[in-house]
Amino acid sequence: MSNEQQPSQFQSLSDEEWKQRLPEEVYQIVRQKGTERAFTGRYEKFYEEGHYECVCCGAHLFDSEAKYNSGSGWPSFYDADKQNIKEVEDNSWMMQRVEIVCEKCDAHLGHVFPDGPKPTGIRYCVNSASLKFQPKGEA
Repeated sequence: MSNEQQPSQFQSLSDEEWKQRLPEEVYQIVRQKGTERAFTGRYEKFYEEGHYECVCCGAHLFDSEAKYNSGSGWPSFYDADKQNIKEVEDNSWMMQRVEIVCEKCDAHLGHVFPDGPKPTGIRYCVNSASLKFQPKGEA
């Protein structure tokens, strides 16, 4: 998928167009607000230098310097590119949480919690399927 497309092009894609663009397991997570099973995502124990982008539109989301092992079973970050992440109230599954979605394309990324490490005290708990890693020095 090209990063050259304008964000508005991604926001206007239909559900059927997303189904055609994404593998089924990714579609279920990013477009249908699913989640990976804990400790199964490809980035859960991945600590190379670089940054993480939205798998749907290529928006910059997280830097590897902010990634840490929270023990939760999902990739966790204590900081994010806040201009590309939107927080949304989530009362599903009889819980009160804050969902995080990509600002550019509305892809479901995961949730944010107030139990992270210093300096922010925030834990962005993210599905690996919603991310695309770019090694340091590339893209």
